[in-house]
Amino acid sequence: MKRTIFSSILIFFLVACSTVPLTGRRQLSLIPNSQVLPMSYDQFTEVKNTNKIVTTGSDVAMVKRCGTKIQRAVEQYFKERNLSDQLNGFEWEYILIDENTVNAWAMPGGKVAFYTGILPVTKDETGLAVVMGHEIAHIVANHGRERISQTLAAQTGLSLAAIAAGQGGASLTGDMILQAAGAGTNIGLLKFSRTHEKEADQLGLYFMALAGYNPQEAVSFWERMTALSQGQAPPEFLSTHPSYGTRISELKKNMPKALEYYNKAK
Repeated sequence: MKRTIFSSILIFFLVACSTVPLTGRRQLSLIPNSQVLPMSYDQFTEVKNTNKIVTTGSDVAMVKRCGTKIQRAVEQYFKERNLSDQLNGFEWEYILIDENTVNAWAMPGGKVAFYTGILPVTKDETGLAVVMGHEIAHIVANHGRERISQTLAAQTGLSLAAIAAGQGGASLTGDMILQAAGAGTNIGLLKFSRTHEKEADQLGLYFMALAGYNPQEAVSFWERMTALSQGQAPPEFLSTHPSYGTRISELKKNMPKALEYYNKAK
């Protein structure tokens, strides 16, 4: 009996996988976007209702302009490769939250939030595009859905058996959506988060270049982040994000391809 359950679970997880657009990496996908996106939109509305949102001024105009430019470049890129169906149901939206936090995050389906605290570090629109490209990359690579799937997979063996048997046993919650938009605290899952960050850095570099933003600014942005941290960043193995030095090194490796996209977009 136990062997049968194990075999069913194994087959289930082999089937319940998808491929990240553009990179080809296989990822766990236990739930479809048709379930994830509506809940994501509800949670994003809640975020807007419970935070001070900047609605006027040059900063919010810049955030929306930058997001729209990169979004359109990504949509065109996907269209040229017959991948537009990967973006079905997306409702793009870009907000600026009035809070002195050096951060930005994204929810499944095209929802991106910046905090005013990160603007002194981005400095200008090109610097903002570094972060925007990264967050949009998280979205189109379905990292949020993958993180939620990992959360479901981390539940008890009984729940996994129930999922494999098509009997439910685990359900999508609003908290899962919110956690998928930020960093987790479970060290056992950190390597997956670092995989997401590395993938988003690479794709984000390409996306900003496709939109006509100079990708070389990505290195400068992360150098400013390094200076800002002043040695306060946690050890890489305990962080959900790669170290700044690692990020800069990887960005430089991917820069020649990004510059090709940038030169074509100019």
